[in-house]
Amino acid sequence: MFKNWEDKIVVIAEDEQINYLFLKAVLKPTKAKVIWTKTGRETIDVCNSEKVDIVLMDIKMPDLNGLEATIEIKKTLPNLPIVAQTAYAMEEDEQASMESGCDDYISKPIRPENLLEIMNKLLKS
Repeated sequence: MFKNWEDKIVVIAEDEQINYLFLKAVLKPTKAKVIWTKTGRETIDVCNSEKVDIVLMDIKMPDLNGLEATIEIKKTLPNLPIVAQTAYAMEEDEQASMESGCDDYISKPIRPENLLEIMNKLLKS
């Protein structure tokens, strides 16, 4: 079931430490390198300075929110897969995420198998 992503860099854009630790634990068996960013601005900076393979983008973050950060990242890295993650599971939130340039969307609480399936699909494309 677990993929070997030891050659992949995953950015977890998440301002809540407990959520970051959960996602890091989900990704641990994949051997992916994980970078934790806590703000939208920090996420943009990391994406522009590292060879990132995928971003798990929390929508509600300080300074720039996840949607604003996604718009900025996609201007320079249009092919970088970004998965929106949010506790707001309303249909309009999913639509707003996709309109901002996110490649997929997952609502919290996140089920590990769903997240890994989405990531696998995006990392193969």
